[in-house]
Amino acid sequence: MTAALHAVAPARTADVPVVAPGLRIADTPAAAVLRVARREGPIFRDAAAARTGLSLPTVNRHVVALVEAGLLRERADLAPSGAVGRPRLPFELRREPHLTVGIHIGYRTTTITTHDLHGRVLGGIRTSTSGDDAPDVLAAVGDRARRFLARWPGRRPLWAGVALGGRVDEHGRVEHSRLGWREAPVGELIGARLGLPISVAPHVESMAAAELSFGPPHEPHGSTLYCYARETIGVALTIDGAVHNPRTGPGGIGHLPAGPTELLDPRRTGRLDDAVSDTGVVEAARTVGLPVGSTAELAARGEAGDGSALALLRERARVLGRCIGQVADVINPDRIILGGQAFTEFSGTPREVARSAAENSAVPQREFQVTAAGNGIQQQAAAAVSLDFLYADPLAALRHANRATSARGLRR
Repeated sequence: MTAALHAVAPARTADVPVVAPGLRIADTPAAAVLRVARREGPIFRDAAAARTGLSLPTVNRHVVALVEAGLLRERADLAPSGAVGRPRLPFELRREPHLTVGIHIGYRTTTITTHDLHGRVLGGIRTSTSGDDAPDVLAAVGDRARRFLARWPGRRPLWAGVALGGRVDEHGRVEHSRLGWREAPVGELIGARLGLPISVAPHVESMAAAELSFGPPHEPHGSTLYCYARETIGVALTIDGAVHNPRTGPGGIGHLPAGPTELLDPRRTGRLDDAVSDTGVVEAARTVGLPVGSTAELAARGEAGDGSALALLRERARVLGRCIGQVADVINPDRIILGGQAFTEFSGTPREVARSAAENSAVPQREFQVTAAGNGIQQQAAAAVSLDFLYADPLAALRHANRATSARGLRR
């Protein structure tokens, strides 16, 4: 991550910085060395130089700095027989003692997870996103996250990341129409409760960033349309390894016309979100006499062969595919990734979505993939935000974390 990508000075509450995430594959030498250690370690320095395109002295210099900072470790036990000197020691990303905390604030449920530096989930809890007043909700989430972190007394938390719907400014303030939040100080309030540096990002863009960070490696050049569907419907665009984050905020598509439906949208609003959101699908299921309380229950009925459930699930997939095909015709991405439980809860959905998209697109042979995160995409999105600055500028991230740690000690 170049310095220009984080040119906006971090906002601060007391001694806690709120840092806008870059949501991209960073290209500085330190970021490249950390990334190759994370993806391919243990790895030798000469192999790392070949993978990153950096010179061997540059790789060695950054390996030494990151080892001294405690983010990498050398593996003397894997040194070739007879090798002399540190350059012949392979290195890898340390899994301990550091961790980050990721928070995904959904319309109904908030998920709090801890992650190692690989982005792997160490543990998690769910809590209700309840309350009319944003500061009270955020304070409660921050307190719950702080108590959750106490379960890892031997670990050192470095950063917090929050992913949620709505529009997020560079200071971590959020406009969220469904929750009724206006300029909610998400970063400031949760960061102050945790005493950690924090980043906040829109959740669909965060999910696209998670694919860059944790998904299968892609060709760095090209474009990806990331499509999310669950309670909300949204898209994000990744171009040449960077998530497009327009000034006007995330691109929602829930207001678009659903097109013709038979079972979905029983109130006939004609809107995509009323037809295919979790709430809309459950309403449609109950209208046809299925006593389900969630889309997960509907998917289970569909997997068991229930005809009514299958009809609803297939129509949902067709409506989503139709919309995706039309959006893709405008953007013309190299690939499309599907994420969110609307695509992952029922095994037949991705195939039906791809078929419907092809039938409603001028380019019928598009590349479709399903997110590698499966039903854990919300947690991976929050992990991506919590690790974004560390992956981009690891030594600067540690300096922010050290100052926050010192400030917590002084307050005690």
